Amino acid sequence: MEMIKLLLIEDDVNLGYIIKNIMEDLIGGYEVDIALNGKKGLEHLKSFAPDVIVSDIEMPVMNGFEMVKKIRQANLDLPVIFATCKINSKDVTFGYEVGADNYIKKPFTPEELDAHVKTLINLKNNCRLRLKNTIYSIGKYSFDPKNFTLIYDNLEKIKLTSRESRILEILLQHKGDIVKREYFLKTFWDSKIDNFYASRSLDVFITKLRKYLSKDTSISIKNVKQAGLILDF
Repeated sequence: MEMIKLLLIEDDVNLGYIIKNIMEDLIGGYEVDIALNGKKGLEHLKSFAPDVIVSDIEMPVMNGFEMVKKIRQANLDLPVIFATCKINSKDVTFGYEVGADNYIKKPFTPEELDAHVKTLINLKNNCRLRLKNTIYSIGKYSFDPKNFTLIYDNLEKIKLTSRESRILEILLQHKGDIVKREYFLKTFWDSKIDNFYASRSLDVFITKLRKYLSKDTSISIKNVKQAGLILDF
């Protein structure tokens, strides 16, 4: 794997430089840039062009939630990991809703962070490397998994993240059949992540897909209790 450019957004200066030194010198294969808050993070995003963002949540000037909102509003499909002590279900759900890809709980080991980062980057790269040019029809929508887009009625274009796109593609490939939740969790979330938070993340992604597809009432993504998920239209 080529050098990974990691943008670390952390308002604790000492902790930031400790993480930078460990990832660059101990783990290796990383170039780390540090920003002290979300506003600075957005500035560094343009100048540094990172492969992945690792961000605290509670920061002065602009917090992590607001920063990620702006990143997703700009349709940037950039992996984002929240590194924080705020790991209650409400914060986790909100973080995924605004566009985070994963959480890692402080304090964490360098090996944990390395595993989280590489899982997300591999997922994104695998999505982009797939050679399929298939355009799916989903009711009144057309879905382009290679370019991560949904188009409603040939007019309204919706940009998906790589993970949203891949989850939808899997459901489409098994249209009318149940896809077990465990399959999604194993495919998209690192094994070191607490299963509760991974499951909550999956719920958020499914809710977002339902919202994107809601203009065609013939389309449904159903939860089948103690079984999995099923796409039908």
